[in-house]
Amino acid sequence: MSAPFARGSFVFSDICDMPHYYVQTFGCQMNRAESARLVAMLRGWGFEEAASPEEADVAVVNACVVRQRAEERAVSRIRTLESFKDSHPGLTLAVTGCLVPPQDGHLQERFPQVDLFLPAGDLSSLESWAVGHGLAGGCAVPVHAGPSAFLPVIQGCNNGCTYCIVPSRRGRERSRPPDQVVSEACALEESGIREIVLLGQNVNAYGRDLPGEVRDLAGLLRGLQGIEGLLRIRFLTSYPTDITDSFLQDMSYLGRVCPAFSLPVQAGDDAVLSAMGRRYTVAQYRKLVSRIREALPGAGITTDVIVGFPGESEAQFESTVSLVASEGFDAVHIAPYSPRPGTVAARTLKDDVPSGEKKRRQRRLEAVQRAVATEASTRLVGREVEVLVEDVSHRGQGRGRTRSGRLVFFPAAEDTVGREVVVSVKQASPWWLQGTLKGGRITDD
Repeated sequence: MSAPFARGSFVFSDICDMPHYYVQTFGCQMNRAESARLVAMLRGWGFEEAASPEEADVAVVNACVVRQRAEERAVSRIRTLESFKDSHPGLTLAVTGCLVPPQDGHLQERFPQVDLFLPAGDLSSLESWAVGHGLAGGCAVPVHAGPSAFLPVIQGCNNGCTYCIVPSRRGRERSRPPDQVVSEACALEESGIREIVLLGQNVNAYGRDLPGEVRDLAGLLRGLQGIEGLLRIRFLTSYPTDITDSFLQDMSYLGRVCPAFSLPVQAGDDAVLSAMGRRYTVAQYRKLVSRIREALPGAGITTDVIVGFPGESEAQFESTVSLVASEGFDAVHIAPYSPRPGTVAARTLKDDVPSGEKKRRQRRLEAVQRAVATEASTRLVGREVEVLVEDVSHRGQGRGRTRSGRLVFFPAAEDTVGREVVVSVKQASPWWLQGTLKGGRITDD
């Protein structure tokens, strides 16, 4: 028999009657990484995963609020679970993610049936709850199904983009101490992880808020470079003005750090960028892309674009088309603008681009990017690329990514997962490559 512990009206004292958790995650990689950490803690306290919230003792909703529709989906789920709790009062209901601001946002009044509100990236309230219910153990290292893991290194954002709700929900930039990050990365490597992806709303701002000696993302990467079992290190997302020449120089000799950048531009017109609160010009952004490619030949660059921002004219949109057509991005994530309540843009700017026109601009830009990506992928046919194998299907179809971030498919055996292999590219589409293994494995355990 295990030591008994209580939760609500239930007491679990039989090792065969373990408590269960259910976690539903909405949104970005940061939310997924934080859910993985939360699940690791629950497992460490003896919880097992439930197939549905109806079978759980603890249910958690990790909510995304970047767009109004995303928040509405998460809120709908919370309301459903609140109604379920009316007939199951023993259920502990928790909410986390960007819906929960660092300070009290009057959420208890809005969601009276929720027991725990966990500010995004802060699980201290969950730890306090566990102590209060006699739970012991816990685990800081998440379990991952594949060889790659997300590792949050900085929370929040100090930039004032007028369309973005994130700073008011996640607060100002707060970096994790480098020794803490390196320690967690070591534990991930020991658990079998071969690639870590450092996460931050503005990852290149890492270290600016830390006291004492000068610390930055380059210094953190140098520390992680020494973890022998790691094959690759990635990072995202970067704000354009925070990537310096010295950072690019550091990257050029850090062999485990992949030359891949998530570098949102958002618009190709200076007036629109100014209205968005972005702190660079189109010319500065183009120069940065050129500097990246000069310092790191073959680097992968993806970007984000908002179409139909308030006041965006047809000519201004065509400037964005010109930017996408000329810069050769590996991928462009395109979203039509929608007012986000609580942002400066929603309060002060008229949403004056019709919905149909936004969709037309989105489709046009997607077509331009498809042509750009097709041309870039086609140039790789007949070449060999290094791929980290992420998984292999039951039919023997391997999948992985190049160091620059391109998705590749190829026949492979299960024992190649977590290893780097050479693939000879035979076919290409805009978004993926297909080929065959060539030259055997580059690395081994």
